[in-house]
Amino acid sequence: MEELGPIMMHKGGELRFNPHAWNREANLLFLEAPVGVGFSYSNTSSDLENLGDEVTARNSYTFLVNWFKRFPHLRFHDFYIAGESYAGHYVPELAEKIFDGNKKAPKQNYINLKGFIIGNALLDDDTDQTGMIEYAWDHAVISDGVHDQIKKFCDFSKEEQPTECIVGMNEYFDVYKIIDMYSLYTPTCVDKNSTSRQRKSRIEGVAPKFFSKFEGWQMKPAGYDPCVSHDTEDYLNRPDVQKALHANVTGIPYSWTHCSDAMGSWTDAPASILPTIKKLIKGGIRIWVYSGDTDGRIPVTSTRLTLNKLGLNITQDWTPWYNHKQVGGWTINYDGLTYVTVRGAGHQVPTFVPKQSLQLIEHFLANRDLPKTDF
Repeated sequence: MEELGPIMMHKGGELRFNPHAWNREANLLFLEAPVGVGFSYSNTSSDLENLGDEVTARNSYTFLVNWFKRFPHLRFHDFYIAGESYAGHYVPELAEKIFDGNKKAPKQNYINLKGFIIGNALLDDDTDQTGMIEYAWDHAVISDGVHDQIKKFCDFSKEEQPTECIVGMNEYFDVYKIIDMYSLYTPTCVDKNSTSRQRKSRIEGVAPKFFSKFEGWQMKPAGYDPCVSHDTEDYLNRPDVQKALHANVTGIPYSWTHCSDAMGSWTDAPASILPTIKKLIKGGIRIWVYSGDTDGRIPVTSTRLTLNKLGLNITQDWTPWYNHKQVGGWTINYDGLTYVTVRGAGHQVPTFVPKQSLQLIEHFLANRDLPKTDF
């Protein structure tokens, strides 16, 4: 409702059709996972205390197998997965479950997985965290002193850090209390009726395990109109809306929020998803990674450092791509993976540049390079 769906939320709770919705290019299936996110729930309350990457992937795979049994006429369609942010874990991990499952599953459980696309994606703790600091310094967010202190005392390959590192990190996160980490150059919400975008509680144990210890990491994202997210939460918590959506029929004991407050701990989160990426590249799965280049949360710097770790051969180096005679960003093709930057977009790319994001998903699904000339 704020990014790529067919109906968008606008200021004051007004709904409008989205002319750049991704369902112009494919059938969309949105999954709220893991349990506790959105309207998803479990009849076993202890499930909320045993969440993690593995259970999320396993439950999502089980859901998909059963969903295709429910709608068998769709089973042979080409299937793709898309996600952003922590979906840098969710999407490759689910793709791996499908990839492995297809090797031993009975014919009726086969899922025709062709590829996945992930944006501003958390992929590797070491390079993701290093890139956040370098991006903040290079974009005039933090001082030389804060940058140098973090560089000197922090080792992001480790979870535990010395006091001097913690002091520097607190100063780093303090800056993002006054500007939006998710979109450096857009305003923050100053509506007097709005509440803080801070989560009510931290989720302990998620990746990256060091950064996630800081309150500043647990921020809710915003878009071009940073107050619209409040309208979305108000709308989806209205009883008449929930009734129309056939949602919350069990009376779940938590509200719909962008960042669920029902979850408090995370049991497993690998420090790097790169081994999974390598496995799926070798297995022939189409993989695109993209970055909105004004995002400070998982910035282009982080993703470029991460992809360099893969050690893939470059088949086409840094090249501009175009959207209606304007540079839409840059792209680099590797053996088995395509990386795309999206110019002027924050963390949730479709929110900020809907036309370019629709062009991106169109070319990904068609397995075509983005246009290299202005048209």
